[in-house]
Amino acid sequence: MLNEQTLEKLSAMRLTGMAEAFAEQLRQPGIAELSFEERFGLLVDRQWIWREDRRMKRLLKNAKLRLDACIEDIDYKTPRGIDKSVILRLASCDWINQVQNVIIVGPTGVGKTYLACALAHRACRSGLSAFYIRAPRLFHAVALARADGSYPKLMNKLAKTKVLVIDDLGLAPLNDPQRRDLLEIIEDRQGLCSTVVASQLPVENWHENIGDPTIADAILDRLVHNAHHINLKGTSMRKKRAKSPRASGAS
Repeated sequence: MLNEQTLEKLSAMRLTGMAEAFAEQLRQPGIAELSFEERFGLLVDRQWIWREDRRMKRLLKNAKLRLDACIEDIDYKTPRGIDKSVILRLASCDWINQVQNVIIVGPTGVGKTYLACALAHRACRSGLSAFYIRAPRLFHAVALARADGSYPKLMNKLAKTKVLVIDDLGLAPLNDPQRRDLLEIIEDRQGLCSTVVASQLPVENWHENIGDPTIADAILDRLVHNAHHINLKGTSMRKKRAKSPRASGAS
């Protein structure tokens, strides 16, 4: 009866991991051989693991990553210009702690989005917030937020997210509202949070794509000069997978 009350109280206090561990201990015949300190330590460890796992799942859900990508699954065999030592350094998340950015450029299909999502996934696993969005949808979301009054809330969210992934930047020249919105977003994040940008457009062409020279200078100064640059090359990975026997259903 006492054990049941203890389990109920643990659940009421939302100590789910500890409650599960305690219930398991009650079913283990040899658990009495452990000291009180050892048993209590096991309960605390389970609660800690449960809480961290729940937090990571929440961060991944909020990140809205386009791909279920992780650092461990990156393909280094296909020649695409990926330096494994650079990726492993980025996997430590020190670049986030040092408030640095990552810029990934290369032709379509070479894995820019996968790599960007893998870095954001690693950030979430390290307990840091992340958010993925394609540049066209970002500009559309900001325009809608300005129209419906949610602009301050959206900009606050973008400013505080530890790793913001902006994919497909530079698909089309920016108009005046778009370049001003991009500057505002980058300015709010400067020195506070890290940004990952993936683009088919080489960095040397970004200035022309942004348009206004003054705004372009301001954006590039805040975004590019404090960034790790990953330049991918090669043919589309999607085309290769489509041509492979496995992709076509053959063994």
